[in-house]
Amino acid sequence: MHPLLNIIICILLPPLAVIIRFGFGKDFIINLILTFFFYIPGAIHALWLTTK
Repeated sequence: MHPLLNIIICILLPPLAVIIRFGFGKDFIINLILTFFFYIPGAIHALWLTTK
């Protein structure tokens, strides 16, 4: 996937970006919880995971 498209998905739908890259697992669960309670930390977590 193109990196710029991945960053856009991270900002708009953080759990989707994590599931595309890593599948269902602990990273997805953590990101889902962060996104539900606090949207910005979920987006930051998704960006950090997908760009590292």
